[in-house]
Amino acid sequence: MELDLWYSIAALLVPIASLLVSCHAVLTKRDSRSALTWVALAWLAPIFGVVLYLLFGINRLNRRVSALGRSREDWEDDIHACSRSSLLELLDDRDRHLASLAEAMNRISVRPLVTGNRVRYLVDGEQAYPAMLEAIRQARSSVTLATYIFGNDVVGREFADALEAAVRRGVEVRVLIDNAGERYSWPSMVGNLQRRGVPVARFSPSFQARFFGLNLRNHRKLLVVDGRTGFTGGMNIRRHHLMDSGWRATRDVHFRFEGPLVRQLQEVFYEDWYFAADERLDGERWFPPLQPVGSVVARGVRGGPDENMLKHQLALLAGIASASRSLRIMTPYFLPDGTLMSALITANLRGVKVDVLLPSRNNLPFVHWAMLAQIRPLLDYDVGIWLTPPPFDHSKLFVVDDAWTFLGSTNWDPRSLRLNFEYNVECYDRPLATELAELIDNRIAAARRLSLRDIDGRSLPLRLRDGMARLLMPYL
Repeated sequence: MELDLWYSIAALLVPIASLLVSCHAVLTKRDSRSALTWVALAWLAPIFGVVLYLLFGINRLNRRVSALGRSREDWEDDIHACSRSSLLELLDDRDRHLASLAEAMNRISVRPLVTGNRVRYLVDGEQAYPAMLEAIRQARSSVTLATYIFGNDVVGREFADALEAAVRRGVEVRVLIDNAGERYSWPSMVGNLQRRGVPVARFSPSFQARFFGLNLRNHRKLLVVDGRTGFTGGMNIRRHHLMDSGWRATRDVHFRFEGPLVRQLQEVFYEDWYFAADERLDGERWFPPLQPVGSVVARGVRGGPDENMLKHQLALLAGIASASRSLRIMTPYFLPDGTLMSALITANLRGVKVDVLLPSRNNLPFVHWAMLAQIRPLLDYDVGIWLTPPPFDHSKLFVVDDAWTFLGSTNWDPRSLRLNFEYNVECYDRPLATELAELIDNRIAAARRLSLRDIDGRSLPLRLRDGMARLLMPYL
């Protein structure tokens, strides 16, 4: 009798749970395909679908309102803010059309364009790590570091040594490590840093978020020293980014910033730290006055599954639409949705030269398989798809007309554009963009162009494998 009662209760509760999941998905999912998938799963596999939705379908990461409390008008009062008329004066005659791109970016990001920045690009760990470590060793007031992966290896321990030494000198140090990224290394560096006396926090810190929030990762890479020198890009802290690390060697490009933009890097770290550790970082120790030191006009652009949802995708679309001569894209993971695909094809039809540089051997094979199944429309319209030989290239660059660069942590895939917390910087500077375009061109020279014959020549089992991987694209 009791068993019959439990069956009756389950028969009542299961459809109610499926209905609640369906309503939540319809009301909260921006992508109709995602909403439809969850609704179908909730009804076709009720118990499994409901449990899966509870684990991975709900965005539980409710961010606090920024502790900075600054409005768009406050940002526009920044003495280093660059107006449209000022930008037109600074742009080369060939690049005046990019003022409309700046106008679009003004509406995408609350941060203003700021003048007077110096940017240096650093190739692989051989250039980036010594520059970052030297900055930490020279720190006098503060060091803030956010990273997705902090490896427990020779590189990670060298950074830990430098951070510990900074703490002992009286420097205020804060380290933020993503909870999912921390699991790439065992034992975790969180405990290592804590034992050294280095203040460290996880993103996200709660058990619920750690267990349920696998899809909500802080993928940002930020280092700010004394509030004056900043680093960002796509490079994690791990031995893999050294070219002598064998088959796991991973190429990447990182960037060092000086000038007013560094304040924007620090503010993003502050918001993430306040969320994770509930601590305010105020005063000149963290936010000193900054003076112009270079000629680059730049702005930080946040992306994430919060109020910044799809902002990086909008930035990519704005960059594509603004191009008049060339588009160069370098990314390790290339799974653009239909909107981005159409934008690239349309740019190519307008006569814009479009080149996409991808690794021939990916560290995530299923992402590479999905890319092969997804990419044919670009090849149909003769978009240049180039596959670089090993080592795996993790670089993330987008250069428009050799004049505008969008750099940072974002990949061209649904996870980066919808699920991760990312950070990119847009730069209006022809010398910088030209140098990065040459870097991409040099890698293209050593790459192999993907052809329709390569796609069509795959065996049936491989095409089926790639097609199945493509079905998972929204979750990759």
